[in-house]
Amino acid sequence: MPQKGRVVILMMDSFGLGGAADAAVFGDEGANTLGHIAAARGGLKIPNLTALGLLKAAQASTGLSPVAGPQPPASIHLPSKYGFMRETSRGKDTSSGHWEMAGSPVEFEWGYFKPDYPSFPPELIGKICAEAGLPGILGNKAASGTAIIEELGEEHLKTGKPICYTSADSVFQIAAHEKYFGLDRLYKVCEIAFKHVAPYNIARVIARPFEGEKKGEFKRTKNRHDYSVKPPMITVLDEIKNAGGAVISVGKIADIFAGQGITKAVKASGLPELWDTTLAEAKSAKDFSLVFTNFVDFDMTWGHRRDVEGYAQGLEYFDSRLPELAAQMRPGDLAFITADHGCDPTYKGTDHTRENVPVIMFGPNVRPAFLGGRDTYADIGQTIADYFKLPPLKFGKSFLND
Repeated sequence: MPQKGRVVILMMDSFGLGGAADAAVFGDEGANTLGHIAAARGGLKIPNLTALGLLKAAQASTGLSPVAGPQPPASIHLPSKYGFMRETSRGKDTSSGHWEMAGSPVEFEWGYFKPDYPSFPPELIGKICAEAGLPGILGNKAASGTAIIEELGEEHLKTGKPICYTSADSVFQIAAHEKYFGLDRLYKVCEIAFKHVAPYNIARVIARPFEGEKKGEFKRTKNRHDYSVKPPMITVLDEIKNAGGAVISVGKIADIFAGQGITKAVKASGLPELWDTTLAEAKSAKDFSLVFTNFVDFDMTWGHRRDVEGYAQGLEYFDSRLPELAAQMRPGDLAFITADHGCDPTYKGTDHTRENVPVIMFGPNVRPAFLGGRDTYADIGQTIADYFKLPPLKFGKSFLND
């Protein structure tokens, strides 16, 4: 018998609230994505997020209220539960954050490549080049994806060598021209690399196709593809799928979970398209469905590039679309707003920042409550399992009836 109701997760990639007790361990003491954007911008127009409890959650996380300024009237009038969550996984990376909120914290240490040239062991590059038939690679260092494509794109076109780089995450990234190198060829090289990085305990190999004819014109396309290891234990996505429900991923969610627990994967990129796709999938979803969207622009486009104004405008746009989702929710439906880590665009460097993240649950029949500080992101997965009357997960505490 299908469970009644639908669930939507709006995962704002990198939207931290500061206040992580272990931030100093990661070199991120004082990082606060929302608070610092609001202060640097001199205010934010986010009336709907405010009505759902975001600013109160942020104040609970850090003890300081973000300087968002006066808010216009909200257009969303649904009850909500709100608070913040602490990450228990040992990293501040994409995979760890997503897996933990689905019920599978990362209790082991990822492998990482060193940031300075050469980042990758020569024997690893030798194996990849030999099997893929490559004349060599470019890059071989930690870098911003857009910056290294701008730096080495023309040399890539001349030599046919792919651009390989890493970051503070456990990743091996490969950029190549979608037309001249070929998208299928890029994917094949990534598959080969994914096999060879396994002994190094690397979480993901990421294909980064780009287009353009010369420096100043290069830009990444929407055909990014992540090759990921699978979560170490069963997640709420698996539980839903195994019980006959639907798990619909929008954006890069399917890649992050290596397809595990996914029944339908929908590609989308850019904040407007991600919202359009989420709304369409949520509207057509049947009972016993989870729609899970990663809004990657907050991280990829604004956080890593330290674009405060872009991030602020993205937050305001995100806020403006929330009433559309609220308007199509049925009695009993639930929606969550959360994040996987921080990426404070005012902070040093260009990497993720260790921060607490928001947890907001809203819907027509939600009983309002302040959730306080949750001890793990896994509370979201446990709450969804509770909602769908599935077996409890190993980690997390449900706040469905708090």
